[in-house]
Amino acid sequence: MRIIFMGTPEFAIESLGKILTSSHQLEAVVTAPDRPAGRGKKLKSSAVKEFALSNNIKVLQPPNLKDSIFINELKTIDADLFVVVAFRMLPEIVWSMPKLGTINLHASLLPNYRGAAPINWAIINGEKITGVSTFFIEKEIDTGKIIQNKTVLIDELDNVGTLHNKLMHQGATLLLNTINDIENNNIQAYKQEDNKLLKSAPKINKLTGKIDWSKTNTEINNLIRGLSPYPGAWTHVMIDEKKLILKIFSAIPLNSKLNTGEIKIINNELHIGCSFGSLNLAEIQLEGKKRMPAKEFIKGARITNSKCL
Repeated sequence: MRIIFMGTPEFAIESLGKILTSSHQLEAVVTAPDRPAGRGKKLKSSAVKEFALSNNIKVLQPPNLKDSIFINELKTIDADLFVVVAFRMLPEIVWSMPKLGTINLHASLLPNYRGAAPINWAIINGEKITGVSTFFIEKEIDTGKIIQNKTVLIDELDNVGTLHNKLMHQGATLLLNTINDIENNNIQAYKQEDNKLLKSAPKINKLTGKIDWSKTNTEINNLIRGLSPYPGAWTHVMIDEKKLILKIFSAIPLNSKLNTGEIKIINNELHIGCSFGSLNLAEIQLEGKKRMPAKEFIKGARITNSKCL
């Protein structure tokens, strides 16, 4: 089949590579325009664009997905199928164009965790199981008919980085299977169920990562794992009467009892009290400092009068 692929971040690369080496014809890649990044604000290409250029794949970067020049170019290519992985919302004029439809790979077991951050929220909510789903794109985001899905276990040591990689690899395999089955007319897509108990996956923002120390050590550790390695769960700490931001990237839940938000050095370890149990911090970053193991941090830190806010 003739395919146009649409995606932007690293998560999409594994799927793009699978299609490139398959029997299908990859006609073009659609990705986000280059954007300023870093201190120098130099233009940076998306991961998908860099991969496409290195493999001599045609790249389209429309600033507006309804732009007439872009729409006409898609029509000229005349692909059988559009494939979307981690891209922005498409207008109907685009997703309705190919004769076999437009399919999307989503990093959850739909209909749960529709939205921008399914990997984060699965961990934050303490799920033990997640997965990947392929579905046909329709008007409402992430609500189209499901084609296939695959379950993936969440290990208690997984964070967003490790789970991202698991889902990226499993998702790429599922996506290629879906494409092959569409070509062979071997699919039975089914409608998603809708109810008020479905869990959502809204975009992560700074407030998402603020730690509430009145929660249990398990709940707080899930938040830490669900935001590591980026952007990081955080708390305000008072150190020598200075209010600073402390980011926590990994920790170990303990049953030991400290006062809520209390910071203590115990056996050369940095502990913080929760409503139930405590956390032994493993990797942290204090405002103005580099990221480091907590044991390294406490060697030079004066935290005898410290607490979390």
